[in-house]
Amino acid sequence: MSIITKLAREAKTAAKTLAVLDEAKKNAVLKDMAEAIRSNTQKIVNVNVREVDRAKENNLDAAMVDRLILNESRIEDMAKGIETIIDLDDPVGQTRSMGKRPNGIDIQKMRIPLGVVCMIYEARPNVTADAGALCFKSGNAVILRGGKEALDTSLAIANLLQDVLEKHDLPRALITVVPDPDRALMQELMEQRDYIDVIIPRGGEGLINYVTDNAKVPVIQHFKGVCHLYVDKEADLDNAMELLLNGKTQRTGVCNALEGLLVHKAVAGDFLPRVAKAFKEKDVKVHVNEAGAQYFDGADVIADDQYGEEYLGLEIAIRVVDDIDMALDHIATFGSNHTEVISTKDKAAAERFQRTVDASVVMVNASSRFSDGSQLGLGAEIGIATTKLHAYGPMGLESLTTEKYLVNGEGQIRE
Repeated sequence: MSIITKLAREAKTAAKTLAVLDEAKKNAVLKDMAEAIRSNTQKIVNVNVREVDRAKENNLDAAMVDRLILNESRIEDMAKGIETIIDLDDPVGQTRSMGKRPNGIDIQKMRIPLGVVCMIYEARPNVTADAGALCFKSGNAVILRGGKEALDTSLAIANLLQDVLEKHDLPRALITVVPDPDRALMQELMEQRDYIDVIIPRGGEGLINYVTDNAKVPVIQHFKGVCHLYVDKEADLDNAMELLLNGKTQRTGVCNALEGLLVHKAVAGDFLPRVAKAFKEKDVKVHVNEAGAQYFDGADVIADDQYGEEYLGLEIAIRVVDDIDMALDHIATFGSNHTEVISTKDKAAAERFQRTVDASVVMVNASSRFSDGSQLGLGAEIGIATTKLHAYGPMGLESLTTEKYLVNGEGQIRE
């Protein structure tokens, strides 16, 4: 038996032990997990620093390096994320009535775990803790296959979580990190239909496409984040500037950072000179259409079909639009179903934007950086689904469950 089949089978067996755990027991385990991470912060940092140094030596791009870094603040956020999950209701076992049929049969639906979740990701060692905690409380085992650049950090975090599981007489296989990043093993992992119930890839578009094209297990896709801010003609321009700078420059190498700015022509003359000044100070590279080029010195003028890039850096594409219809068309063409934002004081425009835009998160007068499981009250997140089966947007506890029918009768038979 190969190592991958062995790991997958052990995870499937381990998942069954969660069926008998009540919420209080789960929360006790999670509390100890958060404490284990917090009390071993320096140990995690020491391992991570070595990996970050190697990544830089190997010329890993800046966005990937940023995702790889775990400093004290980010490790504390990991621990707090687990503690937030403790405070959330356990969805497993929740029921809802579907009513009674005329023949007296009573029908309910009950939430149940997915089973075994497989995460395939790049340069995100925090996924180890986030996914481990979310899957545990939602009753799932998880198999984590990270990239080689984050393997040592992921293993260090997983070992802490596994020690806690063992302390509570639970199998370590509930949280498993594949110890070898060999691509052939990843392919084998994606073929474990007997043991794995769903695969969630997180990373660049190439990784997502590879997993989608080659997996024999259902895939929940997390495609690129081409997020836009549309500044409406009725926008508060001071607030719009704050949303823009926070969304573009607060942290660039993340999927909820802004990659596009759309500005109504009625406010372009007032707003874009301010944008040009701020972006010059922050060294943001600008791509802009001809209608907006007059406001920028040395910007790259692009055609209307050259939008839709995910820059993951200090770089943005700007377009002056005629009206909200043109903005909506642009987002429909170049957006990635991730997060879209409108800045406006016009309630009707805001409502139309939210109803019309096809994205997993649609915001009014709030930064795109809030498109995150922890910021939306989910605790940590296991990913942001940009497809619609069966989840859409940041995936928390409920997204890691499904429903089964409970049918109760008194001897009824079908005529």
